[in-house]
Amino acid sequence: MPTLLASLGVALTLARVAAPVEGAAPPRTVQLALTVGVDITVPASANLGTGFVGGVLTGQLGTVQVRDQRGNVNPNLWVATVSATAFTTAGGGAQRTIANGQIAYWSGPVVHSSGGGTLVPGQPTSAQAVTLNVTREAFRKTAGNGNNTVSWAPTIRVTVPATIVAGTYQGTITHSVA
Repeated sequence: MPTLLASLGVALTLARVAAPVEGAAPPRTVQLALTVGVDITVPASANLGTGFVGGVLTGQLGTVQVRDQRGNVNPNLWVATVSATAFTTAGGGAQRTIANGQIAYWSGPVVHSSGGGTLVPGQPTSAQAVTLNVTREAFRKTAGNGNNTVSWAPTIRVTVPATIVAGTYQGTITHSVA
């Protein structure tokens, strides 16, 4: 089955001092491939705000939605996955990169749903957060047929290395559904 991908550009700003640093708006990155009858949408971008070197920065990405319009296909199951690039700032290099293993994700519960089926969040609470050093399951439909829609509002937690330089860091969080 082809996969539909949607990417979300994410930016965060890091500082070594207590004063906040204003960050630039993150770029919009979207990649799409057709899965007939199933689509996923994500916000164009998100700014996680300002954090501090050696600290932890947590923020929501906005609402992610899967819409399955395959009708009476039985069963019409799907799995939404999530992955991330490293977050980098100008110049690159080890002191200008936050590895994707330092980026944790949890889907949270269903925010809104319609239609039938059993919808299961990948990580309902922060206690189940997973790092994005590999592709992870974000949400899934495990039973049912008929058209359905589900939305969730995932949270990202970035553990910022103490050895990193201050700056505006950007990366891409990619959601896909198949």
